[in-house]
Amino acid sequence: MGGSSGSSDLSEAEEAEIETIRQHREELLEDIKKLKEEIAQVFAEIEGFQNAEESQEADQNPGERSRFPLSNVDETSSHLQALRGIQYLIEQQLLSSDLQEIAKFLHKGEGLNKTAIGDYLGGRDSKNIQILQAFVACHQFANLNLVQALRQFLWSFRLPGEAQKIDRMMEAFANWYCKCNPGVFQSTDTCYILSFSIIMLNTSLHNPNVKDKPPFERFVSINRGINDGADLPEELLK
Repeated sequence: MGGSSGSSDLSEAEEAEIETIRQHREELLEDIKKLKEEIAQVFAEIEGFQNAEESQEADQNPGERSRFPLSNVDETSSHLQALRGIQYLIEQQLLSSDLQEIAKFLHKGEGLNKTAIGDYLGGRDSKNIQILQAFVACHQFANLNLVQALRQFLWSFRLPGEAQKIDRMMEAFANWYCKCNPGVFQSTDTCYILSFSIIMLNTSLHNPNVKDKPPFERFVSINRGINDGADLPEELLK
């Protein structure tokens, strides 16, 4: 009985391999956590520069300050301004209160401040989350590679500096991309992790303060085992 039971157990080599994969996954998740914190810091700095430029432009052109409330964004309360702007448009019957219609309005984005859009979409209220999901669904990601889809998505608003908001937005992006392109990734987590890696790679390559530009081999190494324990095809990573 004992010998029969033992024969079904994993070999020492297999156990060692599983343990290595588990440790690699834990290290990878820790790296992703650090990357997300770095992303939040980078975008907070970028947003600070952009808000300063917008403020300077407003001082130079006071007549252009606010065509309507959603365009006039205060650095410390852009989410509140966006909320008030949308509520104002609804009260004036210029915008439907239907969440799908609000999402389409934000996606169209004519005359809207992209920072305000990002802050509003990243909100944790259930209404904001539903609008975020509808906003993401306004994008056509079918048959696009991940970089093309990310570029289209991030062009429609400005990522907020808060890590939790970025997390919610990138999770919604990954879910929709995988629905539009079934079979590309084993899970939405893979798409989510790779999206963060791409954003960090882009930041590293184009940030003049980063002297050590990551080579392709390092990018491949960072993303090993993220496809439910398997490696992504090298062609996809290229």
